[in-house]
Amino acid sequence: EMRIKAYCQLLESYSSLQLSALAESFGVSEAFIDAELSRFINAGRIHCKIDAVHGTVETIRSDARNAEYQATIKQGDSLMH
Repeated sequence: EMRIKAYCQLLESYSSLQLSALAESFGVSEAFIDAELSRFINAGRIHCKIDAVHGTVETIRSDARNAEYQATIKQGDSLMH
């Protein structure tokens, strides 16, 4: 759980980050970071994706304002129909 929080805290500062830089930050190998992040991503614990071709981790940010707008539109539509 602590590692998830640490990964999220570091990743929220960037839109993408090299796997090598992430591994160096935590003092582990790239293979370890790749495997661990893959596990957390599949479990829905971390919202990012790994680009293995470029060796990067790209964050997936949810746009809270957009989500609220979509919910409001959906609610309005349901009231009209």
